[in-house]
Amino acid sequence: MKTRLLLSLITLAWFALQPGSSQSGSKAAKIDELVGLYHGYGLFNGAVLVADKSEVIFKKGYGLAHREWNLPNQPDTRFRIGSITKQFTAMLVLQLVEQGQLKLDGKITDYLPDYPKKTGDRVTIHHLLNHTSGIPSYTGMPDFREKRSRDPSTPGEFLKVFWDLPLEFEPGARFSYNNSGYFLLGAILEKVAGKPYEKVLQENILDPLGMKGTGYDHHATILEKRAAGYERRLGGFRTAPYLDMSLPYAAGSLYSTVEDLYVWDQALYTERLLPAKSKELMFRPNLQNYAYGWIVQKLPAGDAAADKTSIQHGGGINGFNTLIERLVDDKHLVVLFNNTPGARLPEVSAQIRRILYGRPYEAPKKPISVALAEALQKNDSPAAVQRYRELKSKESAAWDFREPELSGLGYQLLEAKRYKDAIEIFKLNLEAYPKSPNAHNGLAEAYMRNSDRDLAIQSYARSLELNPRNRRVVEQLKKLTEN
Repeated sequence: MKTRLLLSLITLAWFALQPGSSQSGSKAAKIDELVGLYHGYGLFNGAVLVADKSEVIFKKGYGLAHREWNLPNQPDTRFRIGSITKQFTAMLVLQLVEQGQLKLDGKITDYLPDYPKKTGDRVTIHHLLNHTSGIPSYTGMPDFREKRSRDPSTPGEFLKVFWDLPLEFEPGARFSYNNSGYFLLGAILEKVAGKPYEKVLQENILDPLGMKGTGYDHHATILEKRAAGYERRLGGFRTAPYLDMSLPYAAGSLYSTVEDLYVWDQALYTERLLPAKSKELMFRPNLQNYAYGWIVQKLPAGDAAADKTSIQHGGGINGFNTLIERLVDDKHLVVLFNNTPGARLPEVSAQIRRILYGRPYEAPKKPISVALAEALQKNDSPAAVQRYRELKSKESAAWDFREPELSGLGYQLLEAKRYKDAIEIFKLNLEAYPKSPNAHNGLAEAYMRNSDRDLAIQSYARSLELNPRNRRVVEQLKKLTEN
């Protein structure tokens, strides 16, 4: 009897030490507790998947995929993934390079002969892949959201929207994140392959890997388990503005599930899609640690995974923000999809890393913007300002007072046409963050909409001093000073 009892205890102890047993269960419970806090504070609404040494230890949905029908998010809910699309485009490009149909040092005009030579003869496939082309990003054009984002277009038609714009810098000289570059890569893929981008993607990646929850999003398609995208506004949420998905194209038009991105992650450890030599090119960091469709870097000292290699990319598109992070030294994976944008997904991922590496996580703070929004619903800006000062004085450790909190609230007020209230919120933000170009930019926009032209010019000028590369501010200043 004693021998059997001793053997049973030894067996239980052995199982307790195995991956995927109680240790993984403990990690899963902590991840659920952590993400639950973010969700409870209104800072996350979506789906999560976490793998530990290639084993999925946690996947779960939080909040609603469809608020109209009260339908919950699940691990197989399909979200628009925004710029995570770029890594799939990069893979397709490298596959054609491997087949000898494309060259990394090939110029745009080698594949799109109608493209203007003054730019197309100077920019290579390599420049497009790592955001060093100097081509202006069409999503940064001042009129893109208001005048262009709702209108469908073919790739050939839409290229003409930006192909005559002058280069912002000499190709290869510096990094500037750029959706135009990946749009161009999609057009080049179509030209070389002789098929639509969507079909090349399906045949070369999605079908071979069995990624049935992933595809090119079309507004007209009835897509099972599709999440709707929302935006936070004073008093709650609203459906995100319509965006025609022909425009993000190869830079951002895919949908997927957290489960499918696990399949993608696992395939990247193999040579199923690309030989090791070509795959090494995909993950070789260039300027600003940007490789081909991925940010690749060693995590800094102080991080729970310090000196480990992080390969990650985020995505943001109307109503959604997303993140995939691969910790390749230990084959860990974190996938976060959110359909109420504004979630600080890198922060959530950093805390999940702490759990994966056996460190206590840090709980999120309550968003000050939510507390002030409640005050603004009942009263005007003086009540909100007073509430801000009270909380900062008495409960500063419990609340998040970072710059984006009030900037986001200020823009919500602009959307509601409460311009005077927005001015006061942006001014309040500048008390704490006088060197924030975004806060100055927001104040300038509030002044402009309130017809305070001179004050708007002053604030835009200050914003431009702090961030000289903001083309939208340059355009707004030009309009204001010419009138």
